[in-house]
Amino acid sequence: MKLFYNVEDKPPVGAAILLALQHMLAAMGAIIAVPLVVGSAIGLPTDQMVILVNAALMVSGVVTIIQCKGVGPVGIRLPVVMGTSFTFVAISISIGLDAGVSGIFGASLVGSLVMIIGSRFMPQIRKLFPPVVSGTVVVLIGLTILPVSVDWFAGGFVGQEGYGQVSNLMLGLLVLVVVIVLSQVGKGIISAAAIVIGMAVGYIVAIFMGIVDFSPVRDAEFFALPKVIPFGLSFTVSGIIGMSIAYLVTIMESTGDFLALSDATHTKLTGKKLSRGILCDGIGSALASVFGATPFSSFSQNVGIVSITGVASRHVVAVTGVIMLLAGMFPKLGGIVVTIPSPVLGGAGLVMFAMIISAGIGILSRINFTKRNMLIIAVGVASGMAVTVRPEILTHLPDSMRVILGSGITTGSLVALVLNIGMGINRADEAESAQEKREALKEQIKECEACDRALEEEENLARQQAEPDRS
Repeated sequence: MKLFYNVEDKPPVGAAILLALQHMLAAMGAIIAVPLVVGSAIGLPTDQMVILVNAALMVSGVVTIIQCKGVGPVGIRLPVVMGTSFTFVAISISIGLDAGVSGIFGASLVGSLVMIIGSRFMPQIRKLFPPVVSGTVVVLIGLTILPVSVDWFAGGFVGQEGYGQVSNLMLGLLVLVVVIVLSQVGKGIISAAAIVIGMAVGYIVAIFMGIVDFSPVRDAEFFALPKVIPFGLSFTVSGIIGMSIAYLVTIMESTGDFLALSDATHTKLTGKKLSRGILCDGIGSALASVFGATPFSSFSQNVGIVSITGVASRHVVAVTGVIMLLAGMFPKLGGIVVTIPSPVLGGAGLVMFAMIISAGIGILSRINFTKRNMLIIAVGVASGMAVTVRPEILTHLPDSMRVILGSGITTGSLVALVLNIGMGINRADEAESAQEKREALKEQIKECEACDRALEEEENLARQQAEPDRS
């Protein structure tokens, strides 16, 4: 897809803020949700939960800026939004119930060394991701997070009161239609800001429907500063091992996000860039541990925003980081985002997450569809979706294996990697598939030439009609 702004483009300040808002709106809910889930599960009082949320927002902003702008060897310098990761929720709750909240941050701090040290080996790991593997991983990213947007669309989560009500579905559908129409027929900034405009329309309608609760804004503090090591640090061997395993999973997931983003932004993801991105993940998670936030990773939904809007400017997403930093320092700003009803998020989320699937299909379209490659794709996607839709399949495995294989992205990626390495390439099949692709390309060229001729005829006709009007 043609980009509206390239990676190095710097839009005007007003446009940059507007475009940055849609990244922030897409990420804010998830950033806030992780500390709330962990804090409530281990029984933290409200004042300590507020510390977790504010720290998550502020550190997310700082790490997003570093990831986008880069500081020396740190930061991938692509439009990446960073935030608290759901991968660490289960292990954080387990450690918190056993060793207290200080145990969570002690294990997070030590475990972050896994990513920091692992980043040095990313140039070698990058070679293990040819298009047949990277395309499979990107498709899985979209497929595994799509159910989240479906639940938002329906009004929350399965079993929640009002889930699936017609009013929720119609509100989500309104946002979805606005986003699609503006991104397709809108021009310039209107098309680029389709998501934030669609969500604004849905939010206004939701206010008139009476389903917007403004109490989070009223109850939030006006100003808050982060505290260094607010809960203390303690260290347990079991906690560090569990957290380190979760960091290994995050390396795989972040690699998939960076692969998808490089495709969406039309940039080449070198091993050096990947190393910088993973290093920023690790350092960001260490920083989060010091200020009282759970570990970080890149956000997949923001890859979908780049895909649908064509705004690939890393400077725009750096502005998103500034907004999140301000939202952490001024909690009332963050409170406004919390008031956005789930169906509004779902309407925009549905198309964002689905665009990630489309990006994966685009990567796969470049390969030769031999029997070998199709098996890698089929078994990789099937394995990832198996643990996503039926996580109970892992019930009787050891805890460490459940942590690793519990992520559909990680499971599918590992299966695709192993199959790609283990299955030999059949040169005859590759040659036959390449020939078929050449024939198909010839037909596409003919269609393009026909389109060019039709367009030229339309332009000539328009000029002929304009000439009498001038006379």
